[in-house]
Amino acid sequence: MKKLFLGLGSNLGDREDNLQRAVDRIAKAGVHLLRASSTYETRPMYLAGQPMFLNLVLEGETDGFPRMLLKRLNAIERDLGRRRTVPNGPRIIDIDILFFGRFIVDTPELVIPHPKLPERRFVLEPLAELAPEWRHPVNKRSMRELLAQHNEGGVRKVEFHVRLKPPLPSAARI
Repeated sequence: MKKLFLGLGSNLGDREDNLQRAVDRIAKAGVHLLRASSTYETRPMYLAGQPMFLNLVLEGETDGFPRMLLKRLNAIERDLGRRRTVPNGPRIIDIDILFFGRFIVDTPELVIPHPKLPERRFVLEPLAELAPEWRHPVNKRSMRELLAQHNEGGVRKVEFHVRLKPPLPSAARI
């Protein structure tokens, strides 16, 4: 089993429900979910004039491979109504592979660790909550160290917490 961290975000519709439905589907897609961070409300980056996001990070394990996981996560996004019309625009759900073990992947369709992770406080805050000493396999800095580089705000913890369900027996996983 390989440890992984996934970043989830939503800024359209019922954001809490979108996150919970994504978590439930990820668990059914062969990812053994171990923990979920707190949920954070965050300002949008890269494209102004859109609603605030809710973001969180999941820690899990899988015996699958990165491209297979990406395919499953993209299907979950589509099933939940995600349409990629405006780059960095509003979205019902966004699921990013942040880390996949200590693997480094660099292909046209997938880059792991997520290339924008060090600049995103909305990812670093929940990552540092779950795994403060986890080290980025490229720059070798811990999540705590990367978070300490960010002085700007725009990230606020909220009361909502996703529920993790017990994992399915391995024979029942997709």
